[in-house]
Amino acid sequence: MTEPATTATLTKSQSLPLALLRHYPATALLLAPYAVLIVPMAVINHNPETGFILRLLALAMAGATTVETAALLIWGRKTWRKGAISTRTDHPHIFLIARLVAIVSMIADVVGTTAGRGTIVTQVTGKVAASPVAGASALVAGWSYVAFALLLFSFLSGRARPGAFYRWTLALIGVQVYLVFLTARSAPLIGYLTFVFAAGLILGAIRFRYVVVATALLFLVWPTIFTARNEVRVANGIAVSDKSATDRLRFDTQVTRASGIDVPVDVGQPGIADLPRYGLVPRILDPERPLISTGAKINQYFGGSATSSFTFLTLGTVYFLDGPIAVIVYCGLWALVVASLLSVGRGPGPIRLCLLCLVIAGPLVWISTYPDTVIGLLQYTVSASPVFLAIMLSKREKSTEQHRAPALDPHLALRV
Repeated sequence: MTEPATTATLTKSQSLPLALLRHYPATALLLAPYAVLIVPMAVINHNPETGFILRLLALAMAGATTVETAALLIWGRKTWRKGAISTRTDHPHIFLIARLVAIVSMIADVVGTTAGRGTIVTQVTGKVAASPVAGASALVAGWSYVAFALLLFSFLSGRARPGAFYRWTLALIGVQVYLVFLTARSAPLIGYLTFVFAAGLILGAIRFRYVVVATALLFLVWPTIFTARNEVRVANGIAVSDKSATDRLRFDTQVTRASGIDVPVDVGQPGIADLPRYGLVPRILDPERPLISTGAKINQYFGGSATSSFTFLTLGTVYFLDGPIAVIVYCGLWALVVASLLSVGRGPGPIRLCLLCLVIAGPLVWISTYPDTVIGLLQYTVSASPVFLAIMLSKREKSTEQHRAPALDPHLALRV
């Protein structure tokens, strides 16, 4: 009979990219899109500002890699040797909570979007959807990330079998695909897929080969998604550019538009003083506040209208708004947050895992708009507070002799 794979075996047998992702997660998250898409496109198309992209990436690596190396020296790699999650407490109902959160998030996303929340029309008009349904659905914004985090914990703690974990994950992704046709926006889908793949790989719940296959399929279906998105925009009276689906993948030119500009630039982006109002107070309690769209303000800086949005991706936008040193500080800060959530103590429990996923989905995702995603992280954390309360009320303390990582079920063993 074949022996079940152990965590140590998995660590020894994992590929270099997977080892980088698990031991240097923030570094890998920042590096991967540039290594896979942005830099290759710049080289293939002879982008004259390729050096700027590499310098920007070097700043990010200086911050993230330095912090994560220090974290490895201080905390070691005990998280991966003893199991990725904390076993101090038992959560017998965690899979039930995960499924309920997933169902609520999927229904809220579809119903809220149908009512006008988060659509391209809302974005270009700058007006908040007036429907009370849209306002109510916003109260559970971010639950799609929390749902995946709890599914992930359920899987890693043995409360959910692999088939159930993958089925519910595909359901969450399926809703995000459907939202593209409702909102005429594809960036949220790309961001969600990046988040699912990254979090799943970091915690060892998704096989690396699955991510490679899924990425290849995404490139194949991208022209169809792009065409469908444009058709929805035209149907709503919104002009679309004449760029092809392939042109839209030229993220290298999007980043290099920040080259040669005297940074930092103040375009009226949110500041620290705006964080409490926008990040901690639900809009339903403050309906008069204007929408935050740093992308629209950047577009106006370049002579465009307020009804369109432009960013330099996450790293480029940090550089543009706050300067080169800010890129180092930003990446180092979030690398420290990730390392702390993963490695301090006995590893993350379900709430810490939710916070980790929100960080991956927000400040660290490559296609996001800074500083809007930092505010979004606070909003999603507040939104998830009822879920966190349910988790705390349902947990069960373990005896001292039970404080050890659960043995891996042969069906849960992951190999790359």
